[in-house]
Amino acid sequence: MNFFERQRRVRRVSARLVVLFALAVAGTVAVVDLAVWLVIGVGSPADTVVAALGAASVLTIALIGLSSLFKSISLRRGGGARVAESLGGTPVPADTRDPELRRLRNVVEEIAIASGTPVPALYVLERERGINAFAAGWSPADAAVAVTRGSLDRLNRDELQGVIAHEFSHVVNGDMRLNIKLMGLLFGLLVLFVVGRVLTLVRGGNRNPTPLIGLALIIAGAIGMGVGRLIQAAVSRQREYLADATAVQYTRQTAGLAGALKKIAGLRESSSIRNPRADEVGHMLFGSAKGLRGQLLATHPPLIDRIRALEPDTRPEDLEQLRRQWAGRPPSGAAEDRAMGLAGAAAGAQPVGEGHGRGGQRGGPDVSPVATDPAAVVAAVGSLAPDALERAGGLLERIPEHLRTAAREPEDSVALVIALVLSAHPDVRTAQLASVERHFGAPAADEVRLAAQRVAGLPPELRLPLAELTFPAVRRRTPEQQDAIMATLHDVIAADGRLDVGEYCLSRLLHEQLHEARHHHPSWAGRRYSTAAAQEATTTLLAVLADAGTDDPETAAAAFDAGLRLLYGEAREGRPGRGAGAVGHAAPAAGVAALESGWGALDGMSAQAKQQLVEAVVTVVGHDGRLTVEELELLRTICLLIHCPLPPLAPGR
Repeated sequence: MNFFERQRRVRRVSARLVVLFALAVAGTVAVVDLAVWLVIGVGSPADTVVAALGAASVLTIALIGLSSLFKSISLRRGGGARVAESLGGTPVPADTRDPELRRLRNVVEEIAIASGTPVPALYVLERERGINAFAAGWSPADAAVAVTRGSLDRLNRDELQGVIAHEFSHVVNGDMRLNIKLMGLLFGLLVLFVVGRVLTLVRGGNRNPTPLIGLALIIAGAIGMGVGRLIQAAVSRQREYLADATAVQYTRQTAGLAGALKKIAGLRESSSIRNPRADEVGHMLFGSAKGLRGQLLATHPPLIDRIRALEPDTRPEDLEQLRRQWAGRPPSGAAEDRAMGLAGAAAGAQPVGEGHGRGGQRGGPDVSPVATDPAAVVAAVGSLAPDALERAGGLLERIPEHLRTAAREPEDSVALVIALVLSAHPDVRTAQLASVERHFGAPAADEVRLAAQRVAGLPPELRLPLAELTFPAVRRRTPEQQDAIMATLHDVIAADGRLDVGEYCLSRLLHEQLHEARHHHPSWAGRRYSTAAAQEATTTLLAVLADAGTDDPETAAAAFDAGLRLLYGEAREGRPGRGAGAVGHAAPAAGVAALESGWGALDGMSAQAKQQLVEAVVTVVGHDGRLTVEELELLRTICLLIHCPLPPLAPGR
């Protein structure tokens, strides 16, 4: 099952969730109506009973619906950070010297690059000694990953990597949005229970029915919450198995994830979360918030079943032996790392080659040979090839340590982003730095000038990965600061009167991540588009791609035709009703900027249509058997903007 099929399944589960919740609400309303009828129905006129039941139904539905809506909106606005902070999470400092926190950051960055997703915000639940973690957010752009202090203390690097890979599976597969919806729906039923408790405390004489109505609301709320927990458990359990399997695919080994699950089973703290709000997020945690207690309505499969799915020979007696072994001397993740020779496993810096700046030969140096088989790339979307994590680690190692450190700092990251688009031409660079000074002052311009010197020798293929490392730090700036940063970046890019592919990709990705993190939806309308309705956008996209990789019009036209045929079959040979008509290749006059008007249509296509689109895109860029830096940057940008995360492409013939 590939990424696109998983997306279709997530949509079906979301639709099923709405139906199940509607049934739960209907059952809750029925209980409330029954209580109202028992209180006032005996001997009352029929019209009075009908009016009372109607009012009770409307008020109950309104209370549940508005409460759920309020909770969903508040969670959506706060993104993953709000969920993490509600459980006592503290952000991981960019300049931390804590080796465990540095190890966590390195693992998260590796998996983010390897999976083709934005680097999430990082949080630690310092007061929680159990082994647990979660990913939360409305979209990958506003995601946050939180781990407990117990995870950092008890897990070695391989085990931590397995846990983080599990959480990234939820990010990639769209589970986070479903989790937020579940939290909102369950909150509505909880409010009904709370209101009922308040009404039971009302006093006003023997004939006052309010306490009885409150008791009915408590019963109805309890029933509704029970049904809600059943729905939560049913939705969550299968997704946990899928996330475990995906984590193994990410890390290429089962020992890490299985080891983490064994430590949960063998340690006294297990996966317990003591925060009173843990039940709200129970379905999104790596392990049960109640640890080994309370398996009734459990949101997670039994630990032994999860472990056996990874290591079939595991027996319950093996876990009991681990409990006895660790009862007096719990394991230390750091000590295990040292024993495996992984102590201080922060990604080290390697010398950077000479490279070329943005002002080099059009198209940039080749990155060939690279696998450009459309079917293979489609299979890689939303998943990881066996060596993708290793390649991601290699990319990070090639970026010098001082640049990685600067990318994580809110102040240094801005200077770094702007420095990556500075021109090599002295006059243009002078104008660009003057623009920075107008927006932020002379000290900021000096910082950009210094950052430009630091990135001068960075190979072109590392510029976009470095820029993506800066995005989380830029997201931490205030909205006003973010707007000023984007305005400055646009002015700097426009200083030479041209927009090249690298500049467009960097600025477009940053703009979209900032927008989605703040508004929790893309910068375009979220409507659905058929393949036919998106025809203009797709043909423009393929034309830009065909033109980006070559200066030869005939080569570009052949690549464009190949991609168009894959999308629209034989429509170009006389069947215009299929959508392509007699479209011929013509490089858009606006260049790469022509893509701006089409992102909404491209992202609004169905999962199946997106799968065909990715195949067509790869067909175009790989038509001449070589890939340039510009083509690789465009390919990654396209996939991120249409929410189809693409790992770094695998070397191959």
